[in-house]
Amino acid sequence: MKSFLSLAFAGLSATALLTFSPFTKAQWYESTGHANVQNGDTSAAKSAAIKDAITQALVFSGARVSSVQTLVDGVLMQDQLKISSHGEIQKIELVSENKYDNKFAVTLRLDIFSQTEQCPQNSFNKFVAVTQSQLVHREHAKMGQIFDVSKAISKNIFTSLQKSKMSAVPIAYYNNAISVDKYFSQQHDYSNAQLEEISSRSNAQYVLLSQITSLSTSDKLNNDYAFWQDEAYERSYNIEFALFDGTTYEQLWQNSYHTQAIWPFEKTTIVDVNSDRFWQSPYGQSITDINQAVSYDIQAAMACLPTQGKIMHMENSKIVINLGKAHGLKKGQMLSIAHHNYLTDAAGNVMPHTITTLNKIRVEQLYQQTAVAVSIDDKPLPGVQINDVVEIISQDL
Repeated sequence: MKSFLSLAFAGLSATALLTFSPFTKAQWYESTGHANVQNGDTSAAKSAAIKDAITQALVFSGARVSSVQTLVDGVLMQDQLKISSHGEIQKIELVSENKYDNKFAVTLRLDIFSQTEQCPQNSFNKFVAVTQSQLVHREHAKMGQIFDVSKAISKNIFTSLQKSKMSAVPIAYYNNAISVDKYFSQQHDYSNAQLEEISSRSNAQYVLLSQITSLSTSDKLNNDYAFWQDEAYERSYNIEFALFDGTTYEQLWQNSYHTQAIWPFEKTTIVDVNSDRFWQSPYGQSITDINQAVSYDIQAAMACLPTQGKIMHMENSKIVINLGKAHGLKKGQMLSIAHHNYLTDAAGNVMPHTITTLNKIRVEQLYQQTAVAVSIDDKPLPGVQINDVVEIISQDL
């Protein structure tokens, strides 16, 4: 028998939950949450998987998740979730629960009253290049010799974004190290050319940068006289993120996260940061939990951002653009065109500048990453050239 849970958020009465504006509508969402089983604790893993499934559904329905919910025995007992009220959960249906390979998976169906004024842009995919995080203090990696942790953590962030399966689609760009400290400085003296290069090479409009500011360890937790105990230390994980538009070079979002957890390995043990041993440890799991929260925050931050591309080729009346099926385009989709230009301020700083034109094009042929478009009514497109910006016109705008 499938079970139903009626959820009332803290601070809302039962009456309030039944009162909705005429602009809301109920809709069922199905989502699957996953969690690792730690030390055989399947109850905690089930709660974590339920939390993951609920958060995914809320974000997908239009709610903006910015912190963590507390779940006890599979029931939402305390609301610690900050949601920009785009949706309220009315019912939850447990579809299935499975334990496999030391993991727990829970599939839920949720009846959510979502607001109709959700961003139309949320129905189109935005590609974001996930770059390799920079370790600010390399000496922090000495314990465990985890000097490759930057790449491993970036891969974990990429995987978390990939699993969320929402409008922000990650592109792996973490194989090579890049210097990012200037993007987090007070002066914001960062390289526009580097952002444009990353965006161009990855074919991603947005660029995600990060730096790990602390992997420091505390003093040993257990007593030296208790020689029968394994060594245990507490280790921090502090990381900062910044999201940029690779076309306009504008910083769109920035946040920092921190946690700490037990480092269960002996002081002299060399730890492989790409191994299950590392990621299934309390410390590795704490990083995964933070990165999962990061992925939801990024999805929420990018939900209302536009999906833009560039003109890659022109031939007669046909235009090839670097947007396609993967971005959510359909045959007949309308796009606007803007000229890409640069302005120089009094200090000599070069700033991007776009000039929106009256030109509009319609998708005629569709491929996975590209499309062929033509002008409306076969009218000429004066002044349009390669590298001009194209932006999806939503039918709801």
